[in-house]
Amino acid sequence: MALQTLNPHRHPAAASPTPAPVPRRGHAPQPILHLSPRRRLAGCAARPRAVAAAVSGAVNEARRRGRPPHGAGEGGKEADLATLGNLCVDVVLSVPQLPPAPWEERKAYMERLAASPPDQKFWEAGGNCNLAFAAARLGLRCSTLGHVGEEMYGKFVLDVLQAEGISVVGMLENTDATACRQAYETLLCWVLVDPFQKHGFCSRADFSEEPAFSWICKLPADIRTAINHSKILFCNGYAFDEFFPDVIASSINCAIDAGTAVFFDPGPRGKSLLNGTLDEQRALEHALRLSDVLLLTSDEAESLTNVKNPIEAGQELLKRGIRTKQVVIKMGSKGSIMITKNVVSCAPSFKINVVDTVGCGDSFTAAIAFGFLHDLPAVNTLTLANAVGAATATGCGAGRNVAHLDKVLQLLRESNLNEDTAWSELIEASSRCPEHSHSSV
Repeated sequence: MALQTLNPHRHPAAASPTPAPVPRRGHAPQPILHLSPRRRLAGCAARPRAVAAAVSGAVNEARRRGRPPHGAGEGGKEADLATLGNLCVDVVLSVPQLPPAPWEERKAYMERLAASPPDQKFWEAGGNCNLAFAAARLGLRCSTLGHVGEEMYGKFVLDVLQAEGISVVGMLENTDATACRQAYETLLCWVLVDPFQKHGFCSRADFSEEPAFSWICKLPADIRTAINHSKILFCNGYAFDEFFPDVIASSINCAIDAGTAVFFDPGPRGKSLLNGTLDEQRALEHALRLSDVLLLTSDEAESLTNVKNPIEAGQELLKRGIRTKQVVIKMGSKGSIMITKNVVSCAPSFKINVVDTVGCGDSFTAAIAFGFLHDLPAVNTLTLANAVGAATATGCGAGRNVAHLDKVLQLLRESNLNEDTAWSELIEASSRCPEHSHSSV
């Protein structure tokens, strides 16, 4: 595929090299940028098809090997990906109008819903289950680390995860005899849809100043063992709704000590954590600086850096990081960007008929993990991630409805890419990436 490679030595409109601006003393060399510009789109069908072939081969090989015996994986890590917390049941209901805004009225509304459990046909495994499903369908060996209750909702989550070949490691080691029964129940997220297809969300975590599982005061030994045996630990901002900040920071420290890569997605909670308690602010900073891979939307990157240009925001996060290797910016319908110390890579989105965007970000993350573990080139990883997210958007709802591999491969092979993403304008707006030239892969 034709790519646009950004460096300070050549300009696409020049017949001969254009002198690069002389960097100020102490400034690092400018990164290289790979992207697929509209004017070179004729050559872009080959890359997605090549990605499809590479992914298909890797998945088939993983299935052939099967899951290794306990402790027999590479470096003793038999799991590819472990997710921390956020194991919930989404209850999707059509309602005449969305819940009221005032706190007390909203809480009473949710309690009325919970008093009459809806039919199981309205249930779906949500939260980090979405990521685990998508990753497992890419051939990754997944485990979910978190708490579910012993009631019907908890059994439902365990059953659907087991059916997908995903293991669950519970967190009941540090139980508190004084905690109320509700504190141990599975988290429910009420996903409410009005006649205009607008969504509203509420759960009991919205109505407490303490985390939902405040009885978990330290990281259980079984969770530490599971992190040690995983290649990647994924955590997002919603973990702060369930666990104390110290528990989250401990999980990251455990991963680092074990040589487990840390993926962190602050999500919409990032902004509130930035202005939260001192413990929340410290834990957020800890996650941002010590993660190997950060994943954010362009709006989230801006809110954490006060930098509007997503490339510059990603570079700022990379500069602040201690262990950060990649910052991945999700650009929605435009595509995605990956920033590393030396390279900025962009990939356009796929043209699809969008049905439902719920779970697209989780599916996208699964593919980033796949690319990280298989050491794929950045543009191939982004192309795959865009395809997995797009494949999920063509279905209705998340959970078990996230993308299957055959749909992802179909999108890659069709290579129907969005030609309209103005990457060049975005790059030119970035003062750190002033010039570019073309190359092909």
